[in-house]
Amino acid sequence: MKNFTFLLFAAVVLLGCRGTQTETYREPARPDGQADMLGYAADPIPVLRVGFIGVGMRGIGAVQRFTYIDGVEIKAICDMEQYNLDRAQKVLADRGREPATEYIGDSESWKELCRRDDLDLIYICTDWVTHTPMAVYSMEQGKHVAVEVPAATTIEECWQLVNTSERTRRHCMMLENCCYDFFELATLNMAQQGVFGEVVHVEGAYIHDLRELNFNDRLSANSSYQPGQGEVQKLPGLSGYYDYWRKRYNEEHSGNAYPTHGLGPVCQILDIHRGDRMEYLVSVSTDQFGMTEYARERFGADSPEYRQEYRMGDMNTTLIRTAKGKTIMIQHDVTSPRPYSRLHVVSGTKGFAQKYPATQIAIEPNAHYPLGRDEMDAMLAEYEFPFVTDIKELARSVGGHGGMDFIMDYRLVYCLQNGLPLDQDVYDAAEWSCLVPLTEESVLGGGKPVPVPDFTRGGWQKIQGYRHAYAN
Repeated sequence: MKNFTFLLFAAVVLLGCRGTQTETYREPARPDGQADMLGYAADPIPVLRVGFIGVGMRGIGAVQRFTYIDGVEIKAICDMEQYNLDRAQKVLADRGREPATEYIGDSESWKELCRRDDLDLIYICTDWVTHTPMAVYSMEQGKHVAVEVPAATTIEECWQLVNTSERTRRHCMMLENCCYDFFELATLNMAQQGVFGEVVHVEGAYIHDLRELNFNDRLSANSSYQPGQGEVQKLPGLSGYYDYWRKRYNEEHSGNAYPTHGLGPVCQILDIHRGDRMEYLVSVSTDQFGMTEYARERFGADSPEYRQEYRMGDMNTTLIRTAKGKTIMIQHDVTSPRPYSRLHVVSGTKGFAQKYPATQIAIEPNAHYPLGRDEMDAMLAEYEFPFVTDIKELARSVGGHGGMDFIMDYRLVYCLQNGLPLDQDVYDAAEWSCLVPLTEESVLGGGKPVPVPDFTRGGWQKIQGYRHAYAN
């Protein structure tokens, strides 16, 4: 009888997730005067004027990449450290660009940059918890926004991004660079052309050993630097996170804190909010072992780092079911000594592809036997998007994770300059980021099913298929 009662309860929970969403996750009504941003294109901006907030680990690379894109003016840069501003100015000078106006001083200096009337785009590369406040404020100042991943860390923040973008008619694109890697783009095109048949299951991950970075602090590493010392030199210990912000997140949270690198590309393949939508998820985590073990070996058993409690489990695995009966598996592990992997698996009724640990493509009628290297390379070349063919050599030369960062920036600028819908919209930013709080809720609830909000408010079938996005 007890087993029957438990099964009945579980069935009720699951049915509640698959049907109408619970009151906790019911989509708020769209405020009067707002319209959706599905397929939205703003007026063309032939010369794009850009301001960067955060020019440290990620931001300095973005500044450099933008100097290779025509029709771009880098007008302003903001950071908490003078060292980073000096590095960015040197990048501009080395590329023959005019110096940018600097903003530094306190944690509110970025607002002054956003209030400038000579900027079209704000590019945000700061710590996670500042992404949404900065993005919302930037849009309210009439600027388009590009914001690093994840764009939000709470459901409330996801709705803030959606509502502000709809109200202001400003784009908000999350900078999910992995959508622009060469293999991911090719498999997206293959899926669009029906090579895999009906895609029924996909997988993605972020598996990356970040233990050393988590215990390094950029603030303390740069504390000996003083403005006016002459040529900027690379100081020791620069690899790390400002004021240990990422380590603190591991101390305070569970679930999947960084889902979008694996999730973004496979959501595009499944046409999420372009004909399908994520309905609910279940998420489980291992206990935490890696951070504590690393802290003991590096700092000793008597150290505060070792005694600190870390809530983030080593491996998190999340399963998502879509409205059309497809499934997504997403994993997160940044504390284990294992090779980097984003997984990227595409499984359909006619074929299969994966990128990690080995790149493989298998197609019916011989799907039991992966294609040979030459045949696979020929297929990837056949399904390369034309815009990738046009810029791939420049992208590889400029760099940024093998060139995908440059392709991302190039496409962002191209779409804004030509008045086209962006490849990723604000609903992508909200949908992919919402796994941060939803996986934590599921983990803390013992792997309970948690419904995924529909940030389009019922518009997820308005656009059928993702194939339009890269056609321009």
